Amino acid sequence: MEKFFQSHAYMLSHLNAPVQRSLMERIDWSHRMIGIRGPRGVGKTTFLLQYARSHFDPQLQQCLYISMNNFYFQGRGLVDFAEDFVHYGGRVLIVDQVFKQPNYAHDLVECYNRFERLHIIYAISSVMPPESEDQHELDRISDVYVLHGFSFREFVNSQTGLNLRPFSLQEVLDNHEQILKSILPKVRPWNYFQDYLHHGYYPFFLETHNFTEQLLKSINMMIEVDILFIKQIDLKYLARIKKLLYLLGMEGITAPNVTKLANEIGTSRATVMNYIKDLEEARLINLVYKKGEEFPKKPVQIMIHNTNLLYAISSRTAEEQEVMETFFTNSVWRHHTVAKSKRTGQYIIDGHIINVCEKNRRVKQQEGAYYARYNSEVGHDRDIPLWLFGFLY
Repeated sequence: MEKFFQSHAYMLSHLNAPVQRSLMERIDWSHRMIGIRGPRGVGKTTFLLQYARSHFDPQLQQCLYISMNNFYFQGRGLVDFAEDFVHYGGRVLIVDQVFKQPNYAHDLVECYNRFERLHIIYAISSVMPPESEDQHELDRISDVYVLHGFSFREFVNSQTGLNLRPFSLQEVLDNHEQILKSILPKVRPWNYFQDYLHHGYYPFFLETHNFTEQLLKSINMMIEVDILFIKQIDLKYLARIKKLLYLLGMEGITAPNVTKLANEIGTSRATVMNYIKDLEEARLINLVYKKGEEFPKKPVQIMIHNTNLLYAISSRTAEEQEVMETFFTNSVWRHHTVAKSKRTGQYIIDGHIINVCEKNRRVKQQEGAYYARYNSEVGHDRDIPLWLFGFLY
């Protein structure tokens, strides 16, 4: 146990977390079982350690971070370890990479039932595990929150030391001119926008200069571990899934030709649709549907999940319009319903019609529509600078 506490203290003392994620303030930390769900690379480990450092003195040994990557847990179960931790006086056990442990849902439920004074915070992939009774019970007793990559707002804060607050979609649509008056005297976010598009979504840009190589490693781990391991897909199909992701990245923003994709990777249409859903759960792509439609219907549009991935996956040069639409959809999909209309660059967000377009592009006016203008620092009336949608979380 002492070795685990020493490792915990060392990690806290070397933690590089210049920005507190906004999710930290939304969580009810009094709940006894808390799940932090999110794709690989968005900073779940840092988030957990940041919570531990902010709320517990490591010298008191009341809180402990452990990772299921540790080979110790191949010989000893999580329940037995939790029992020792409770007898040691521990109060909060933080379990990272919990899905690496066989029967983890059963073990977490047992810990919850046996140790009434123990609080457990566990981190889990965004890829959904197979349904089971234990998983249903874990979902029932857990407060689960989702950690996403850095928003543009969080990236600007990380680069400037500011603490700019998020705004709701309705605030952006109704009061963007007033919002800009509160932001622009402090900073000009547009100056940071291109950097964010390239490397600002995944927080490991704070730790390495070789961002693209690190991102490519994470992409491979998302597929090899988060999809194959959790979904229990045979390793021999790995190349098919990787090729599918590459083909989707090369096609740009378009309706998928499922038959063509199936022929390209050598499988059936049904399997392609299953792989597409897996890639979405891993947060490697976004699926956009017509209004009122959802999976398993074929999406009207498939997009790479965020612009960092777009630059890393595709060997072609993405058009500016594609990059900006990718940024827009990735900024709004978390808390809002995103649907695609028939018009190029036009989306329906919670019933609001929003066109993503260049600052000087003439667009046929549509009653009640908004225009998210890129290459624009300020807006007026229903013309809103695109970058401001990056302040929604």
